[in-house]
Amino acid sequence: MSRPDLNLLVTLDVLLAEGSVAKAARKLRLSPSAMSRALARLREATGDPLLVRAGRGLVPTPRAIELSAQVGPLVSQAETLLRPAERLDLKRLVRSFTMRNSDGFVENFGPALIARVAVEAPGVRLRFVPKPDKDSGPMREGAVDLETGVVGGSIGPEVRAQALFRDRFVGVVRAGHPLSEGRITAARFAAGRHVLVSRRGLDRGPVDAALEVVGLSREIATVVGGFAEALALARGLDLIAVVPERYTQTLRQGMFSFTLPVKLAELTISLLWHPRLDADPAHRWLRGVVRDVCGAAA
Repeated sequence: MSRPDLNLLVTLDVLLAEGSVAKAARKLRLSPSAMSRALARLREATGDPLLVRAGRGLVPTPRAIELSAQVGPLVSQAETLLRPAERLDLKRLVRSFTMRNSDGFVENFGPALIARVAVEAPGVRLRFVPKPDKDSGPMREGAVDLETGVVGGSIGPEVRAQALFRDRFVGVVRAGHPLSEGRITAARFAAGRHVLVSRRGLDRGPVDAALEVVGLSREIATVVGGFAEALALARGLDLIAVVPERYTQTLRQGMFSFTLPVKLAELTISLLWHPRLDADPAHRWLRGVVRDVCGAAA
C-alpha cells in the first residue's frame, strides 16, 4: 500500500476552514485549478466527497465535519515539530546526561562541573561512567552523550572533537620515597620499581621506548588498568607511577610529583560527541560548561 501524501493534511485543514475552493486557493497561494485537483485527490484518499455543492457554496459532509476536529490539531503539531527549537530555558530543563571519562576526570573536574550545572540547570543530572576503551559505539548508539579523552584511531570518523586542554606526563611517588630527594636522573628513575598503566594489559609503554633511546630499561613490578589504581599502589609502596599531570591533580595530593627525566609527547584531552547532538541546545550548553570548567582549572 502506497503512503498517503501528508501535504494533503494542510490542504484539507484550509479547505474545511474556508469552505471554499477559491478562498482556500488564495490562502495557500495556489491557482483554483490546482486546488480543485487537490480536492479531487483528497476525495480519492478519504473515499468521501468532503465538500458538496449547496446553492452557490459548498457544505461539508458528515465525514468532513468529523475530520475537521482532527486535522487542525494534527497540522498544528506538525508545524510545531518542524519549527526551530525554542530558546533553551535552563531553569526548566529536566534531563539526564551520561558522560564517559577515564579515572581522574571526575575527581578533578566533577565537583566544579556538578556545582555549575546545579546553579544553571537544577533539573539536569550528570551520570558519569568509566571509559574502558576508545570505542565510539556507545556514543553512536546513544548510551553516552559526551566523552573526554585523547583522540585516537579507534574513534569513529563521524565523531566530533574539540580540544579541552593540553597535559603532560609526570612521575609520582609516595612522600618519603628515595626519588623525593635529590636530582632525578634517567638512571635513578629507571632503577626504581614501576607500576605501568595499560588498559589493554600490555607489559610496556611509551616510557619504556623513551628509556631505550638513552640505553636504559626499567622493572615493571605490576600492570594496572587506570591512573587511580597506579597512584594507590605508588602511595602505599615504593613504586613509581607515570600519569597525566592535570588529569590526576586531585588523585596525587600528598604525593611527590616530578618532571620526567625522559621526553614523552604531550597529550591533548578533547571533548567528544556524536554529530546527531551537534545542534541540540541542551547538549550545546553542556559542552560549553565542560569547556569552561576545564579551562578554569588550567
